[in-house]
Amino acid sequence: MKFVSFIKGQEVRVGLYTNDTVYDLAENGKAIGLATPSTMLELLWHEEAGMETARKIEDAIKAGKTSITADTITMVAPIPNPPSCRDAYAFRQHVATARRNRGVEMIPEFDMYPIFYFTNHNAIYGEGDVLVEDDHMHKLDFELEAAIIVGKRGKNISAKDADKYIAGYTIMNDLSARVLQMEEMKLNLGPAKGKDFATVIGPWMVTPDELEQYKVETEFGNKYNLQMKAFHNSKQVSEGNMKDMNWTFAEILERASYGTEIYPGDVIGSGTVGTGCYLELNGTWALEAKAKGEEHTPIWLQNGDTIDMTIDGLGKLSNKIVKSKESNSILAKKKQV
Repeated sequence: MKFVSFIKGQEVRVGLYTNDTVYDLAENGKAIGLATPSTMLELLWHEEAGMETARKIEDAIKAGKTSITADTITMVAPIPNPPSCRDAYAFRQHVATARRNRGVEMIPEFDMYPIFYFTNHNAIYGEGDVLVEDDHMHKLDFELEAAIIVGKRGKNISAKDADKYIAGYTIMNDLSARVLQMEEMKLNLGPAKGKDFATVIGPWMVTPDELEQYKVETEFGNKYNLQMKAFHNSKQVSEGNMKDMNWTFAEILERASYGTEIYPGDVIGSGTVGTGCYLELNGTWALEAKAKGEEHTPIWLQNGDTIDMTIDGLGKLSNKIVKSKESNSILAKKKQV
């Protein structure tokens, strides 16, 4: 199943995306005598029972027993109000290349345990315009990632059981303001302001059964053979594959749930795939140019630019960068010592 969230009137509602059409889940359930929540978060809190009901509604839609479409809608993130949002660091290629480009050795701890940070769960965007401030435009970057949405509450979950806690998968763009990020990271705390302004997910959440043909089973949890690409102003700049995650989502969930609860609706990103951001690409291109005796002019996202991301089986996520007309710079407020 593919789940979306959309705005209808003043409400945010959950829908099923099938036959290239959005169907209001609750309204179609009501039409066949099944009560179901009207929002994605409420649906996820029903865990397996909620998914079973949604499956019956989808079957009824496909059988022509109900067909209440969601017309004149605005799409938002599949779960626009997650209880939390974490982002991991699962692709070794990205980490190793970025460190090489900075002239530092690969850190051995990467291969010992998966890590993640918390970002702002109240700044989740879906497809469409993403409003940013003027400081964000200083080296504004995209990050091509996949993400999971948690479907069951749990604590101290083992990796061997963790895939059962995944409600579905989606595309993630972890937008990053690199000047703000690098400034605060000098103090060994963060990332915070370089990341907390916008994280984009969508266009829908795809349940694991839809990806069965792409599944690669390992002793550490499931991977998926899904091509990942990013396009800046329609030009392809990145390509990778979800199966190249060196830490599976199951392993990430094991660590995330250690000593603490994970909740239905929690979002966890994979981290950037290799070649999946300009921070990495600019460094690589600079080294290549230097070897030729040339100089590389770094590329970053600009006001009005579009960034499109595709992952096989998960769809296409499209956004446009829109800079705020007002200036509220915090970089200008630094104290001088």
